[in-house]
Amino acid sequence: MELAVETRGLTRDFGSFRAVDGIDLAVPAGSFYGFLGPNGAGKSTTIKCLTGLLRPSGGSIHILGTDLLADPVAVKRRIGVVPEDLALFDRLTARETLMFVSQIHGIDAATAKARSADLLGLMDLEGAGNTLVADFSHGMRKKLSLAAALLPAPRLLFLDEPFEGIDAVASRQIKDLLQSFVARGGTIFLTSHI
Repeated sequence: MELAVETRGLTRDFGSFRAVDGIDLAVPAGSFYGFLGPNGAGKSTTIKCLTGLLRPSGGSIHILGTDLLADPVAVKRRIGVVPEDLALFDRLTARETLMFVSQIHGIDAATAKARSADLLGLMDLEGAGNTLVADFSHGMRKKLSLAAALLPAPRLLFLDEPFEGIDAVASRQIKDLLQSFVARGGTIFLTSHI
């Protein structure tokens, strides 16, 4: 069985406080994996370790068969991340945001334009393509952040509380899109406290 995420003894300390305590994970490729726990349980810290945003205090991490600590750039090229805080630039439009992400990933302009248009359509944001992110609702920001994560065609998506604070219609659209991603062979690692 191919594993998308594998950890052994993963720990993360902040001073004397241990936020992540010896986690062993084995997430099969092609699965929709829910990482559940109450607020403050260390879910976001774990995702930050798994995506290379935080260095773990101990243990090992393999993402799609690659040792994250040995080759973080190779891992980051193959994953998409929707962080809890969404990490969007308010002074860019939705379309500019996706083009910026395309440039970071070295996607040529024609492909970037086509993928951006497709993703804005899938997220029901095509009418908001030229709207500043600052003017987006929380749900629209979530959808744009997911579009940005999907743009480089990752094999693995990390989603930190993706349904927090969004309406039922947007939630259904996102769930359908995520199920389609997994049906095409992708893997999703999703955190939630509900």
